[in-house]
Amino acid sequence: MRRFLAVLTLLFVACAAPAAYAKHGDLISKRKATGDPALADAGRTWKVLYRSVGVDGKPITVSGLVSVPKGKAPKRGWPVITYDHGTTGIADVCAPSRDSGSNPAHAYIAYINPLLNRWLRAGYAVVRTDYQGLGTAGVHGFLVGVAEGRSTLDVVRAARRVDPRVSKRFAISGHSQGGHAALWAAALAPKWTPELSLRGTVAFAPASHISELVSLVGASNTPGGGLTGEAALVVRAIDDTNPGLKLPSLFTDKFAALYPETLSKCLSQLAQPDSMGGLAPSEIFKKDSDLGPMTAAIDLNDPENLKIKSPLDVEQGKADTTVQPALTDDLVKQLRGRGGHVTYKKYDSTSHGGVVVTAANHATAYLKKHLR
Repeated sequence: MRRFLAVLTLLFVACAAPAAYAKHGDLISKRKATGDPALADAGRTWKVLYRSVGVDGKPITVSGLVSVPKGKAPKRGWPVITYDHGTTGIADVCAPSRDSGSNPAHAYIAYINPLLNRWLRAGYAVVRTDYQGLGTAGVHGFLVGVAEGRSTLDVVRAARRVDPRVSKRFAISGHSQGGHAALWAAALAPKWTPELSLRGTVAFAPASHISELVSLVGASNTPGGGLTGEAALVVRAIDDTNPGLKLPSLFTDKFAALYPETLSKCLSQLAQPDSMGGLAPSEIFKKDSDLGPMTAAIDLNDPENLKIKSPLDVEQGKADTTVQPALTDDLVKQLRGRGGHVTYKKYDSTSHGGVVVTAANHATAYLKKHLR
């Protein structure tokens, strides 16, 4: 009889699941987070699974983290900062919710924790998406704007189901790939999560003009380390979302042999000489390959093409060799040209990773002003 009841319960849950998780942002599960993913200054952090919608229009499960401050929430609830992480890789182990001191992506995840803890101490709930396909089923669409943006917004909805003290007032922030994701989320928010109140966005060194870099990458004949690894992640994302392009038919034998590693190694591992780091970017595609269709697909995800109506703050280091300052200059110019209200701060002698430290005070003051 017990076995019968257990089977009946499983059947009921299986049948009820689609209705229960019918909307993007619906919470699927939560559990207490421990170890590195649990921010030190949080009152509590949960690992969550929530529903989103993939670029193909189908439901997808996304993982992430929800942290709330210590102490009593204000009358209107804790304002929320939804934070988008920088590039870690696209293998599931690279997801921030799976971080640990021995994780191969740890250095690419934990560097932001001091700023996130600062925001918790200031009284903001902090939520973090892993992004679609990173830590859950499917291929993570690296720099695929719609997928990133939906993940960023839907985790705010999920957080409000985790803890009702989480407010509708929220801001978006992110660094590098996460800056790219933050811009896309800001553009999508008015229609994707209209019941939430987006007050502003802070993008640290946001990736942009990716399609324009294709020709430059192809012309580089020096083994690229992290550059070749990141290029491989872009190729994997476009290959997954646009299989009709048949990109693998354009691969060199060397790149084809290493291509499966994009799904099993984090960026720090891909950058090594025995992996993508041992290849020059020019060794990805065969000579005379027509990269026009791929470039066009990438261009659809470039944030400089967006129209963002809500307040936006962009922070950029002048010594950044990963996200070139000139590209961010042009990004800001184009966003302003579409009517965007953009505050732009640049910092001397500041590197790509260093901008989250150098710009922390200005970014925090900006968030405080807009999250009132």
